[in-house]
Amino acid sequence: MAELIRRGPHDVQVRVTALGLRDALAAGPEEPDDPADRAAPGAVPVRVYGRQVIVGPLPSATRERPCPRCLARRWQAVRSPQLRDALELGSGTRAAGPWPYATPFAADAVAALVAGLVAAAGVRPEPDAFPDVHLIDLNTLMVRHYALIPDPECPSCGRPEPDTAEGAVLTLGPAPKYRPGVFRLRPLRDYAINVPDFVNPVCGALSPSIVHDVASTSTAATMGWFSMRAGDYLRQIYWGGHGDNLADSARIGIMEGVERYAGMRVRGKATTVTGTLAEFGADAVDPRETGLYSDAFYRDNPWVKPFSPTGAISWVWGYSLRDHRPRLVPEILTYYHTPGLERRFVQESSSGCASGGCLEEAVYFGLMEAVERDAFLLAWYGQQELPEIDPATSDRATTRHMVDRLAMYGYRARFFDTRISFPIPVVTAVAERFDRGFGRMCFGAGAGLDPESALDSALCEIATDAVKLRERAGREEPALRAMAEDFSQVRDLHQHPLVYGIPEMGEHAAFLLGERGGYSSVDDLWWPDAQGARVSADLRDDLERCVSAVTGAGFDIVVVDQTMPEQRTLGLRTVKVLVPGLLPIDFGWSRQRALGMPRLRSALREAGLRERDLEPADFNPAPHPFP
Repeated sequence: MAELIRRGPHDVQVRVTALGLRDALAAGPEEPDDPADRAAPGAVPVRVYGRQVIVGPLPSATRERPCPRCLARRWQAVRSPQLRDALELGSGTRAAGPWPYATPFAADAVAALVAGLVAAAGVRPEPDAFPDVHLIDLNTLMVRHYALIPDPECPSCGRPEPDTAEGAVLTLGPAPKYRPGVFRLRPLRDYAINVPDFVNPVCGALSPSIVHDVASTSTAATMGWFSMRAGDYLRQIYWGGHGDNLADSARIGIMEGVERYAGMRVRGKATTVTGTLAEFGADAVDPRETGLYSDAFYRDNPWVKPFSPTGAISWVWGYSLRDHRPRLVPEILTYYHTPGLERRFVQESSSGCASGGCLEEAVYFGLMEAVERDAFLLAWYGQQELPEIDPATSDRATTRHMVDRLAMYGYRARFFDTRISFPIPVVTAVAERFDRGFGRMCFGAGAGLDPESALDSALCEIATDAVKLRERAGREEPALRAMAEDFSQVRDLHQHPLVYGIPEMGEHAAFLLGERGGYSSVDDLWWPDAQGARVSADLRDDLERCVSAVTGAGFDIVVVDQTMPEQRTLGLRTVKVLVPGLLPIDFGWSRQRALGMPRLRSALREAGLRERDLEPADFNPAPHPFP
């Protein structure tokens, strides 16, 4: 094909290489993904695979990124698991015969496309965000184009910045809300998020495709996924959006997907610190404060090494909002898919990771997640009765209508005031079948200074899950019934909420769902400031009030900036908010760090809800149902 194009009528230098011959995700910085990259550095890259030819990104005098290697890495990342396993774990690729598309007609078509793109590039300005690559299908000659988002881990063009204490310093600035009743600086549709840039079968940064759940009868749900390798295992990471229409849900899903992509491992920064807790002392977050697994877990899983204060681990720099100074945080507590299973003494989750249009927004929502999940676990494992909230008192018609809609599908939506240690409103939501039959119940939670928003967030979770619960639980009924008999079989995230589709599991939620009479109003959850204002027009003021409530109770709040370069291009920030001492959310019954933490014993007493500290015999014996 390369020789045929060079003989074409256009005086354009090209570099033709094949995709899928070598593992582009494994090649090191000194090894180009194809030897031809050395031969013609200024040529137009042309990639071939099967019947497809991909042209671009075009060489540019004004930018270095993305480069052809970014395309090879993005292309490989959205291949099927079977193809990726063969390419990344197999013994090599060899030709099965001559390429049937190496014809003069195909070469002319590709040459014409290349010449047209080069000519257009001379008169068209560079794109503001991401340049295009063009795909030509040699069966149909259909041409499509897709934006190529730079790969922050690209060995050729990636420019990771050193992770330093100075770089971790955060300054909270003014953050005016775009309208009353929200905690965002601008509406969703103001972000320059083009869904096909992130979701496409050629170089999608998040997924080869997006699923629109047109059968959903509550929210307009969308879902996508990307894959990351851990040794021989290719893990699929799902993301999704739940809005009032599919277009908004897709954009929400992209923001969640980018957030998860940023939070899984360090991208765009180069970690620089390795050492022991004993060396760093108070300058570092002690993993024992964030929770460790039980001795029995480490004994039964010898490949997971327990934490030792004298063992060297990798650290990243965060910033303490309490002490106003940088603090070191174990990398595995910040980036929950950090390579190197042998160093992962716990498996962290995405809890506390959040994105926003500015630093203040991201930190606010990350902190709300930490507070929300701590409160949920305190109530669940402490079997704490909670005041029930009457949803009819909500000021939002959409909330009342969704409650009625769930009732049409056989579910009673119930809401509970879950404030325990802090005055920040936290709401637990439960969708409970009226007949208490199969598909028994599902749970959700929300937190925020506006109790209407907290309730709405919790409602969105149960509204999405409840209408599909019987169907999903039915597909896995034998396994779920076995889990209900033996909790040790509850091993991953989706099993925690799904096992509560089994009717018999209702007994473990009786402490919460028993009829006690009397209801709270949504209005009762408001927490006004010293001047009587419920919220501020500036998000920074709201955030600082929440920070004061948490730090005033004796906790530090450590923020790690996870923002990737491509997020900054879109005006987004992503952070991990860690509050050492609050209960962490874990998935898998044997991995429940919360059960061994002092806070689970003392927090209900300290909040005036119990007369004494809890003993293990007081704990809920069933896994939490958090989705």
